[in-house]
Amino acid sequence: MLVSWAVPRGIPPDPSENRLAVHTEDHPLDYIDFAGEIPAGSYGAGTVTIWDQGTYECHKFRDDEVMVTLHGQRLQGRYVLFQTRGENWMIHRMDPPQDPEHEPLPRGLEPMRARVGELLPENERWAFEIKWDGVRALLYASGGRIELTARSGNDITARYPELRGIGAALGAREAVLDGEVVAFDADGRPDFGRLQRRMHLASESAVRRRMNDTPVAYMAFDLLHLDGRATLDLAYAERRELLEALELEGPSWQTPAYHAGDGQALLEASRARGLEGIVAKRLDGRYEPGRRSGAWLKIKNVRRQEVVVGGWLPGQGARRGRLGALLAGVYEPNEPGEEARLRYVGRVGTGFDEGELTRLAELLDPLARPASPFDTGARPPKEATYCEPELVAEVGFTEWTHTGTLRAPRYLGLRDDKDPREVTREPVGPEAAPAGAAGVGSTGGEHPPAG
Repeated sequence: MLVSWAVPRGIPPDPSENRLAVHTEDHPLDYIDFAGEIPAGSYGAGTVTIWDQGTYECHKFRDDEVMVTLHGQRLQGRYVLFQTRGENWMIHRMDPPQDPEHEPLPRGLEPMRARVGELLPENERWAFEIKWDGVRALLYASGGRIELTARSGNDITARYPELRGIGAALGAREAVLDGEVVAFDADGRPDFGRLQRRMHLASESAVRRRMNDTPVAYMAFDLLHLDGRATLDLAYAERRELLEALELEGPSWQTPAYHAGDGQALLEASRARGLEGIVAKRLDGRYEPGRRSGAWLKIKNVRRQEVVVGGWLPGQGARRGRLGALLAGVYEPNEPGEEARLRYVGRVGTGFDEGELTRLAELLDPLARPASPFDTGARPPKEATYCEPELVAEVGFTEWTHTGTLRAPRYLGLRDDKDPREVTREPVGPEAAPAGAAGVGSTGGEHPPAG
């Protein structure tokens, strides 16, 4: 007979970790070369393939422990299976890694960043992708499980349970993916405002409730590590070829297409669809973790800017007794060795609904401080309450004024995936359309708050 264990998280490639092994019923020897489809409704329904074949030497065979050396075509080495509780066992590799060059799954990587720019004339050297209006996240997959980390390094796996199926789709493969968590509107366009409903939930029950009305998807657009090999030094085109070979297309994840050359056509198509813009990536470019590299350029259709919240103003009229406007800033780089200074760039008083006003007040109250965090720029209004510069918001706006303030900014949402110290003024592309508050005048956000 064939003594059998299921290994849903794969077989460990090195001794650094144990993995789950579930002791199943014995199988007849006829199963040894079976491959094919088991019909739905039957036991073990699904596709059966033969991953490896070979022989083994048995060193120990007890009811609660089995030690063997495997001599397979793909897998060789000494392994021990040991019982933990019930039908659950663990499998451990006792020998050094079979592949001496095997690299364990890396941790703590930072996403590569793009500069704001314009389309360049040598299009044939570049690939072009849609710019997804969501939250950037690295996905670590190992043994059928995933971990999602935001650009800030925070673990955000629990916020998006529907993405756990990516681990099952990859099976025993180990990978680090770069991509974006996105929520779509009724027309199938990525909508950062809708994603806000999922970004800040604290409890599992709240997440479960929101999964039905605000589902998310993971758009995987790069591959940083695969099966014991870092891919950072490979050209973008090679990394994309490996990524597409993983065939990650599922109910809540996909590998979106990219287009080599003719970026103008994709930019115009994205503008016609009302999308944020596109990203241009050099076909021969390597992946540079944590760097804002000229090998990646984001070309925006609309004017949007991240800002640091440095305080707030009380509401007036219908908003009396509530938050009226946020005080916004960006960091200005100084001479080498000098600390960047926070510049005041105006107030943001539109774009909030009632729920967001309440949530912002709860977040800001514990951060209150007596002195202004702004080191440069215009003086904020005297009735301001200041706060520690720890929150990052995204705003749409119509233009930068000659005094360096945002004209008619409109609040779009908080970004807890961004480090405030990295928020600087981004250049505005010549074709980017205004995206600020409608009907607001031209004083750089210096109007009284709405209400």
